[in-house]
This record gives sequence, structure tokens and C-alpha cells, in this order.
Amino acid sequence: MPAIPIVYHDEYLVAINKPHGLLVHRSKIAMDVEVFALQLLRDQLGRPVYPVHRIDRKTGGVLLFAFTKEIERLMQEQFYKNEVDKRYLALLRGFTDDEGEIDYPLKKENGTIQQALTYYKTLAKTEIDLPFGGHSTSRYSLVEANPQTGRMHQLRKHFSHIFHPIIGDRTHGCNKQNKLFKEHWELDTMFLHASKLSFVHPVTGNKDVISAPLQEEYLQVLDILGLNQDISALKLV
Repeated sequence: MPAIPIVYHDEYLVAINKPHGLLVHRSKIAMDVEVFALQLLRDQLGRPVYPVHRIDRKTGGVLLFAFTKEIERLMQEQFYKNEVDKRYLALLRGFTDDEGEIDYPLKKENGTIQQALTYYKTLAKTEIDLPFGGHSTSRYSLVEANPQTGRMHQLRKHFSHIFHPIIGDRTHGCNKQNKLFKEHWELDTMFLHASKLSFVHPVTGNKDVISAPLQEEYLQVLDILGLNQDISALKLV
């Protein structure tokens, strides 16, 4: 497997641009998987690494690791206190509002209800000449999401809740849209990308901003949908 792309590296922290479909670490929900981001990065750098947060297997983008348990603890504390600014790029079905707030509690597997809040703004919209359902065209929006809480599958569930599911989301998305992308363009990626993390470095005290460029599949779909110029203008690649 090719080397994992590193987008940030100092003596305390390292961040990668995690490929879509790669698990962060071993999990009971995917016992058959043998390759993980943690393992690959550890072997690539030749030293232990500790993930300070998680992103979904299907999500690509910025994933941050610490080189020691103490730095891991300090960074996890920032995530817990919502002191880390997290930005995601999501490709959604339909035309979204210019900006919005999704304040919708989510249920854990054990039934516990957790408050969950997401802000988003629409970066670009597109309409293509491809019939879908009872419509003569297909409409999509590219949004930047800024989750204020860190619930499991929060963005996926929140965008589904407002009837603008993420393209490629098999669990919470639109199966008909997912089938459309697979049959027309052979794309089955979930188009959710962790684009940026901003935080105070736990040792230096500096404000650090880590960005990860969009990956090949994401760039391909934006080209298909005619959104590549919008993305270039926004300097997101």
C-alpha cells in the first residue's frame, strides 16, 4: 500500500489525510479488516502513534495522532471541551439553504439521548441534466459543515434529518442517489471530507490550522458535477 499522506508533523503531533474507506484502528464492527490508519502510520514512521480523535471509516481527510499518551490526553481534552474547530466538506442531495443550524438530538446505541449541533454554509450548488425520480434534472449542494458536538455519525444523521443526505452514505443516505452515482460514474465513495482542524498546540501554545486537500474521488465527482471551478476559487484543493 502507498505511504499514507502526512499533512502535519512536529515532535509532538502528526496528521494524515486519511483515505476514504480506511479504518482508524481495530474495531469490533469490522473484525475482518486487517489494515488500519494507526498501524500504517506507525509502521511508516517507525514509532508508536495514538489517535486523539476519530473520523468515520467512509470519511476522508484530516486525522490527528499524538506521539505520547500525555499529548494524546491533552488533545482529547480539547476535543471534549469543544475547543477544536472542525470543518468538513459534504456533497449533498438537493439545494440547501445558504446557511443553517441543525439542532437535533441523537440517540446512542444504548438508547441515551445526546444533544447534537451542526452549523453549515453552502459553498456551491449545481444542477445537471440527468433525470432523477420525478424530476427532469438532478440537484446537488456542496457545503462546509462545522459540528459543535462530536456524536457518532453526527453529520450523516443531521443532513439526512433535513432531507439533504450525503451522497454515498449507505446507512443514512439516499439509496437511489447512491445507485445513480454507482451506475453512471462507478463512484461509491461517501463524499464527506474532514478538511480542516484548528486548535491551540498543547505544548507551544500556538494556534495551529491543519488542512487536507480533497482526494481523487472527490475531485472526480466535482469535475463531473461542474463544481471544480467553484472549488478552485474557494482554494479548497
